[in-house]
Amino acid sequence: MTLFTDFGLAQPILKALAAEGYEKPTPIQAQTIPFALEGRDVCGIAQTGTGKTAAFALPILHRLSENPKPRQRRSARVLVLSPTRELASQIADSFRVYGRNLRLTTSVVFGGVTISRQEKELANGVDILVATPGRLLDLVDRKSLSLRDIEILVLDEADQMLDLGFIHALKRIVTLLPKDRQSLFFSATMPKTISTLADSFLRNPANVAVTPVATTAERVEQSVMFVSTGRKQALLEVLLRDETIDRVLVFTRTKHGADKVVRGLDKAGIVGAAIHGNKSQPQRERALAAFRDGTCRVLVATDIAARGIDVEGVSHVINYDLPNVPESYVHRIGRTARAGATGLAISFCNDEERAYLKDIEKLTRLAVPVAALPEGFSAGPVGGEAPEPRREQQSRQPQRGRPAPHARGHQGHGQPRSADPSADKGPKRRRRRGGKPAGQVQGVPAGGNQARPAQGQRPAQPAQKRNEGRGDGMQLAWLEKSPRRR
Repeated sequence: MTLFTDFGLAQPILKALAAEGYEKPTPIQAQTIPFALEGRDVCGIAQTGTGKTAAFALPILHRLSENPKPRQRRSARVLVLSPTRELASQIADSFRVYGRNLRLTTSVVFGGVTISRQEKELANGVDILVATPGRLLDLVDRKSLSLRDIEILVLDEADQMLDLGFIHALKRIVTLLPKDRQSLFFSATMPKTISTLADSFLRNPANVAVTPVATTAERVEQSVMFVSTGRKQALLEVLLRDETIDRVLVFTRTKHGADKVVRGLDKAGIVGAAIHGNKSQPQRERALAAFRDGTCRVLVATDIAARGIDVEGVSHVINYDLPNVPESYVHRIGRTARAGATGLAISFCNDEERAYLKDIEKLTRLAVPVAALPEGFSAGPVGGEAPEPRREQQSRQPQRGRPAPHARGHQGHGQPRSADPSADKGPKRRRRRGGKPAGQVQGVPAGGNQARPAQGQRPAQPAQKRNEGRGDGMQLAWLEKSPRRR
């Protein structure tokens, strides 16, 4: 049996681990730590909740303690890149816990907070810097940070980095780093795009894979319930009446959907909170704190915000909307059954989402068992409830293989659209098809009535229909108020 004491870690680190009650490493830690201590590059594949943070934090802390150096102004020795604010904060906290007996400094930078405070914190240099790519490049562009002294690079949750559109930012960051460095690369899945990215970051890496690629957590009991879109909210409320559901994460596909679910729960007398990219950083932190301390039993989240939610005791994950990127399903249900515990994952599936379910089962190589609806519950539509509009069903047909709007960055640009608000530096005016600014429709003066379409031009569609099916509650910045003319 391998113990943390078998690795030859510095005594101050072992003392901190003992204070936390850690004796035996997880499989990813047992396989990664020896290679990292040797200074080798590592490509680690493991599901969320398997202890990846300690797998890279412990050997990094040991190497820094064995080779102390004075801090350089506006610089760092270690750079850890994270896709989300929440995950960045938790990684920084772990470094502080494991290194609390060492004289090392750890800073975390991400968007959504004042950059001047972060610049002041970095002025005298730090040992370990945890950052989201967008804010990191902001600091570099402002000459508040240099990456020339980085000795160790960690890229965590690499697959999510690509999902959020950070690929161009990552390519730029790697050009700013010294070539003579150690790189540690971690991901829960390894599609070809991730493998290609790893090749650009790593040199002769030690490959560590503790679970089959893209499989779901073994301790998670999965099920799916088939229900119409209009009955999902009612089904969620019925399930949450069960007091055995201690702490539950509910996933929606869009930010607007998350807020709508929380409003419905509030009307039903169920305390819930939403966490997504449109929430301010203080709002996100308050919601996460309430979820941790138990004052809020239900946390509704989008895929982006949920990365980094490492909360003990999450008994259930409910996929209110199935993700249209099958790898996201693996990450979602990995929020439960953490640190050896068991958990349940329940997915709601309407007719339009059946294609998503097939993609998930193909990826995980497992059929998700179908669960019966609660006794007396109708899958809908029921009496008194209007059936879903036919045009909406047409506009929301699954587009297999295409990520949801909130999970894609700008095509051909280096900054993501929604993962880190601070990275979006472009103009905020929306443009419609054809490149016209918001508020100026072709053939209509600003503020005027709609004119006949020009010859060969398609007539403008009613605003309501154009907006249907847009992800993240996106709405056009202009609306025609007068009826369409023939």
